[in-house]
Amino acid sequence: MMNRSQLGVAVAAALLAIGASWPAHAGQKGAVRALSEVAACPAVWKADSVYTVGDRVSYQSKEYVARWWTRGDIPGASEPWTLVGGCGDGGGGEPPLTQVPPPTGHALCRPDGLYFNPNVNVPYCQVYDTEGREKMGNAKRRVIGYFTSWRTGKDGAPAYLVKDIPWDKVTHINFAFAHVDGNNRLSVGNAADPNNAATGMQWPGVAGAEMDPNLPYKGHFNLLNKFKQQYPHVKTLVSVGGWAETGGYFGADGKRVSSGGFYSMTTHANGSINQAGINTFADSAVAFLRQYGFNGVDIDYEYPTSMRDAGNPLDWVVANARRAGLNASYNALMKTLREKLDAAGAQDGKYYLLTVAAPASGYLLRGMENFQALQYLDYVNIMSYDLHGAWNEFVGPNAALFDDGKDAELARWSVYTTPQYGGIGYLNTDWAYHYFRGALQGGRINVGVPYYTRGWRNVSGGTNGLWGRSVGSNCPTGLTSCGDGARGIDNLWHDDDEQGREVGAGSNPMWHAKNLEKGLPGSYIGAYGLTPDTDPEDRLTGTYTRYYDNTLVAPWLWNPQKQVFLSTEDEQSVQKKAQWIASNNLGGVMFWELAGDYEWYPSRNGGRGEYFMGSKLTRAFADAFTSATPYGNKRNPRTIPNAAIDVGFELLSYQLGDSNYPINPTLRITNRSSVMFPGGTEFQFDLATAAPANAKDQSGYGLSVIQVGHAGNNVGGLKGDFNRVSVKLPNWKTLPAGASTDISFVYYLPLSGPANYTVTLNGKTYAIRAEQPYLPYLK
Repeated sequence: MMNRSQLGVAVAAALLAIGASWPAHAGQKGAVRALSEVAACPAVWKADSVYTVGDRVSYQSKEYVARWWTRGDIPGASEPWTLVGGCGDGGGGEPPLTQVPPPTGHALCRPDGLYFNPNVNVPYCQVYDTEGREKMGNAKRRVIGYFTSWRTGKDGAPAYLVKDIPWDKVTHINFAFAHVDGNNRLSVGNAADPNNAATGMQWPGVAGAEMDPNLPYKGHFNLLNKFKQQYPHVKTLVSVGGWAETGGYFGADGKRVSSGGFYSMTTHANGSINQAGINTFADSAVAFLRQYGFNGVDIDYEYPTSMRDAGNPLDWVVANARRAGLNASYNALMKTLREKLDAAGAQDGKYYLLTVAAPASGYLLRGMENFQALQYLDYVNIMSYDLHGAWNEFVGPNAALFDDGKDAELARWSVYTTPQYGGIGYLNTDWAYHYFRGALQGGRINVGVPYYTRGWRNVSGGTNGLWGRSVGSNCPTGLTSCGDGARGIDNLWHDDDEQGREVGAGSNPMWHAKNLEKGLPGSYIGAYGLTPDTDPEDRLTGTYTRYYDNTLVAPWLWNPQKQVFLSTEDEQSVQKKAQWIASNNLGGVMFWELAGDYEWYPSRNGGRGEYFMGSKLTRAFADAFTSATPYGNKRNPRTIPNAAIDVGFELLSYQLGDSNYPINPTLRITNRSSVMFPGGTEFQFDLATAAPANAKDQSGYGLSVIQVGHAGNNVGGLKGDFNRVSVKLPNWKTLPAGASTDISFVYYLPLSGPANYTVTLNGKTYAIRAEQPYLPYLK
């Protein structure tokens, strides 16, 4: 390395050597090319290359010549370089842009932001129009119903069969459930078994349940395909997993096999990705869709979160050991499924959907990083229910639309009073929607509505039970504390534990709740095993009064004699939710489950009339959507720049969920272009208003919120979708081509995304290529 005096000698010698080719001063006539002159650019300057006197380079469409030995000094900003003139673009103004052919063919129909492989001709236009919106017949919004396999009528309980689905009102049917078998394959059990409800069972003498003889299988799958011929706009998806079959499956004898399910199929015991297991599952999913005529696969994995003791307690022994790797393996699962479904679709000339049932609770989502897997999904179905239940003592709505600032669970954990949370309550549908809006356009988000109740008994405090307290004993397996879940006649759709004991949960189809409200015990209770003559809990006692909270958009039943609280849904709450879905440009609604919907039947119950399985709520959703505008099909609500640049943004190094407060990942920015980013280069992006507008960094980069989309608490709903964030390279720092910089990023409630990035350098603002692949781009 030369010192400064040695450099001076070397420079003088070099100047003598190159003679007249070197200008005596910057203004010497003919020595420096005018910026308006056109010349080919020499090789692009590289920060790690060594240059000696006379070497020529290009940097941001200008040509420079080295005055002496240099390495790492930026042309145009450092003494070793002298400007020669513009090059490459005919004048050295804005750098030249590489033009990108506009999309053609099926690429015209790909939804905004959906992952794609440019080497596969995915037949998007089979399912989407040229605006990237799903084709659904005359429907403008999705109406997605889960159809469960087990309501066959063979056990003496009332049946709900494929023929009972309101086919003219739904757009999608999710069959629940298939599972991950012991060989990591998608399965519904022994397909040849005549008692297999999916593929073998028959219902002789039941009108509408006659099998299609042209299909090689029977059961629900036969009838689903039979009815799809009559209603070709309806798509069917096989849903895999569920609460009971995420970490195992039920054998032919009805007993649960704790195989590890999704947990072990995706993740080795040491937390690393089980790509071989994922490949096996994805290949089997493709084969399954082809064999049984489904339009896609819906993954109901509960839950790939790093929060300890999340999901079914029966799975904790497998899941907890793998928590640190679950999110990475979940991303690998979704990417693999997307790629294999797309490849199969290209072969078959048929587009295959990939969707998930996703948690809505801010608690669970805190352990799912920034939900990177969303990019692979056609849409997400938010399980915006089970937000309160008898797994704890806090009595509240199953599926409130909005927060009211009084949620007893949130108050207990100081969410409303901790300043960093901004007063934002995160156990409601509106908050969950805004969480997912951080990564997806409204049209790729569907909100969940329960057609079943949650409830407690022995409730104390609250207002007619709401936000009261109910403490239980003899808690379900894995829980050391719990609420006192309603039982007997207030728990018609109950589960039994491993010892065959009723699990108190206040779980009822909505039609049974309507009968309780009307003072009717129901003519069907014996079919569900209730014995009111011998068991007092199975008797109809007291009065169930309906209450409704306008702020929460939540109805409930309160029986003061029994101190029973049942959270419900009905026409009033459904109409309000349908209006909210339409006005926020969401994709539609998903509900669990079809058999919980109701209708009034005057001739039932010995002619006295009663509520029973029907389609009133489903029809209310479908009818409300008939006048809706097309759903939101763009992620970015802002004016998009007219050019792009290749810059990568990643959130990395999340702590495990239980240790992840404040949420403090590393924001890594990678310059994938050939242009040096000087100090002062600005990066902007959107963060969903699901987190308060107080994001910051701990790296001295000055990251801050520059536009506030929502301020204050979220009582009655969040008012905007995005907060805009800015961060700049410090003046002393540059980001060479190919280099990355890491920023310690801090925020306080979970977020998906971020999205809608821009990069501003040298006075020009660019989008990023990952989000705008068809814009002309700066190399």
